[in-house]
Amino acid sequence: MRAIRRFTVRTVLPEPLAELDVLARNLRWSWHAGTRDLFAGLDPQVWEQVGQDPVALLGALSRARLAELAADDDVVAKVRAASADLAAYRERPRWYQRQTGEHLPDAVAYFSPEFGVAPTLPQYSGGLGVLAGDHLKSASDLGVPLVGVGLLYRSGYFRQGLTRDGWQVEHLPVHDPDGLPVALLRDRTGEPAAVTLGMPGGRTLRAHVWVAQVGRVPLLLLDSDVPGNDDEARSVTDRLYAGSSEHRLQQELLLGVGGVRALRLWSRLTDAQDPAVFHTNEGHAGFLGVERVRELVEEGVDADAALELVRTTTVFTTHTPVPAGIDRFDRAIVASYVEALDEKDHLDTDRVLALGAEEHAGGDPLVFNMALMGLRLSGRANGVSRLHGKVSREMFGPLWPGFDPVEVPIGSITNGVHAPTWVAREVTDLATRRMKPHDSATGAGWVRRDLVDDVELWELRTGLRTRLVQDARRRVRASWQARGAAESELGWVDDALSPDVLTIGFARRAATYKRLTLMLADPERFRALLLHPERPVQVVVAGKAHPDDDGGKRLIADLVAFADAHDVRHRIVFLPDYDMRMAATLYPGCDVWLNTPVRTREACGTSGMKVALNGGLHLSVRDGWWDEWHDVRHGWVIPTADGVDDPAERDRVEAAALYDLLEHQVAPTFYDRDERGVPVPWLAMVRHTLATLGPKVQATRMVADYVAHMYEPAARAGATLAGDDASGARELAAWKSRVRAAWSDVRVDHVDSSGVGDAPQVGDTLAVHAWVSLGGLRPQDVEVQVLHGTVDDDEQLADHTVRALTVTEELEAGRWVFGTQIELTGTGHFGYTVRVVPRHEALTSATDLGLVATAGD
Repeated sequence: MRAIRRFTVRTVLPEPLAELDVLARNLRWSWHAGTRDLFAGLDPQVWEQVGQDPVALLGALSRARLAELAADDDVVAKVRAASADLAAYRERPRWYQRQTGEHLPDAVAYFSPEFGVAPTLPQYSGGLGVLAGDHLKSASDLGVPLVGVGLLYRSGYFRQGLTRDGWQVEHLPVHDPDGLPVALLRDRTGEPAAVTLGMPGGRTLRAHVWVAQVGRVPLLLLDSDVPGNDDEARSVTDRLYAGSSEHRLQQELLLGVGGVRALRLWSRLTDAQDPAVFHTNEGHAGFLGVERVRELVEEGVDADAALELVRTTTVFTTHTPVPAGIDRFDRAIVASYVEALDEKDHLDTDRVLALGAEEHAGGDPLVFNMALMGLRLSGRANGVSRLHGKVSREMFGPLWPGFDPVEVPIGSITNGVHAPTWVAREVTDLATRRMKPHDSATGAGWVRRDLVDDVELWELRTGLRTRLVQDARRRVRASWQARGAAESELGWVDDALSPDVLTIGFARRAATYKRLTLMLADPERFRALLLHPERPVQVVVAGKAHPDDDGGKRLIADLVAFADAHDVRHRIVFLPDYDMRMAATLYPGCDVWLNTPVRTREACGTSGMKVALNGGLHLSVRDGWWDEWHDVRHGWVIPTADGVDDPAERDRVEAAALYDLLEHQVAPTFYDRDERGVPVPWLAMVRHTLATLGPKVQATRMVADYVAHMYEPAARAGATLAGDDASGARELAAWKSRVRAAWSDVRVDHVDSSGVGDAPQVGDTLAVHAWVSLGGLRPQDVEVQVLHGTVDDDEQLADHTVRALTVTEELEAGRWVFGTQIELTGTGHFGYTVRVVPRHEALTSATDLGLVATAGD
């Protein structure tokens, strides 16, 4: 019989154990081994039964057991020690507090549509969310004053199952916030604090704010399933990445606009600092910029100046390597929502729509593009690996016509992963026992055999592989039973996989470009590798397809059909419902991580980083982070069939290369054993990976990069524009307006050079002079530049350097001569051109206005 009402009854803890509630509701326990040990010790059996969830554990312990624990002086002392340790962690200065930058922001807001902090807070679908969770946890460890902002989904992402024939089916769990490690934000009267948004048709969307504490970092999660909302409004935060286009638009409005309003509530109610910098993790939260402009206009700042303030203090990170991955909404529908939420007419709807307009060649004038809005509303933007930065500059280059892709103002900060979350306890314990903190932190200790010898390192890796095999067998049995198999059919599962066989992992979203089934391109050759009599290979595969992606579901079904075959099912398995809990065993247990995307389609690919932190090697196409950081001792590069246009032929060529590597390099190295049964060459690669990749792939490095290259510069620039009643922003806006109005009269009239003869040589000096018309602008409003360097056969500057020219003569009103000298330092074909770009000390880049006048135009 179905209940008509559902709620959670909370445990009342005895006073000596009261601090357990704070420890359970601060998610630091998820990466702090000592706190996890404390909870596990309260009742090891119940701890496992509740999935290692402290909140659930405290709810599951009987009153008698709690009374018994409260009477145990040793337990009480451990609770108090853990509580004191958490308080010290939250209050004492850390890395950020030791920095000396004059404009380090007092608070940074980090917006993301999903956060994968811990399995007990299931508000993520995959890599974007887990990256966001690692960002928060690493910011906490560093002491960076971050505030996370997201949505609280009642069903979160789907749970994955399989039919008997291997087709993915979805199950939606329902999460009661009272059973999650979150607390409701309340106003000063004790009532739930709420934000409201106007909706078309006179409707109102209301949302409560739940707070998850991630170490030192608060995470604000908006929840629309609240009394007072109609059914449609209550469903806005029902599921992650599901529903109609308009449903997604409502979610993104709540995230962006509602998120800013939630931040203001949070600051007022807790006396927290208002953020000086806003960071949007992908374009989903782009409306935060619109809301901030509206706020400033309401405070009396004119719209142009408000836009400059918002742009200067906003950071935008794109994770999308293809246009198809960008959210695009019907322009007319967006207009109706903008008009509804702007109840006091502080926004110009046409100007808001222009932020997301696809004005470039090939763009659709009827859609609103969230990524374009994100870029237009941010002063600093980045991709998530060096290669992805390059891809992003090319993809978004049309927004800056007249500039080469290399000049597009999108940089890169390569993602990282939170080591305390993803490094296996066994690896951490071994490093702690054998290495000094410096040697462990830098990775230097792993290359010293006097600290960890080969036998011990091999035993560590074998133990992690064994744990994975045991977990995989349990999951395979459960999956087959869910698919309808009888227990009598499953005797073979006890021998599925082997702790002694080379183990390859492949787990990621089952999008077509990730090529889940590339390994099956030649089934018989792949089967021969799995069943090799002396050097067998076994593969553990996991991953979900989006519920609407039948192509991805077909890939899973094809893989499952192959893995179900009687002759190979002990060597390849598919594990349903890939999540953080599975990953915690899968990543450390794999010897090799396989990654086979279509090159340039993988923005970063952090799963391989987590494997590397545990001593696993990499077998991958050169994409994402692997493109910039690989070397031959980290693993193997799968050659790509660049230039092959036919996808089937490309897959065939690259699959053949994969098989060759497995057969002739990977497996032989793994099975090359000395008299002790130890693969010394393999372990040399493991040591090199731990020592050299370990420090690079850390999210603390990533967050420190954001502080240095994004947050601090944005805060500094914002302080300059905001000072003296936003006078800097007003001046910048007026200057931009004047430059745009005058730019049609700016041109390079003539360019001349001298100083080199008919046979220029290295060391010669080339004098360049340009006659430039500026119309109503002044020389200080522009920078005249000479771009010089090597040229290709099409007379294109292939690799150029930019040098500014200085005024040498005023010819007449509005016309000047600019000049400079260039030393010829290299041989080969040399060329140059001259251009004029706007110049202002408050511009982040010469491309900011998208204006350029080039010689010959």
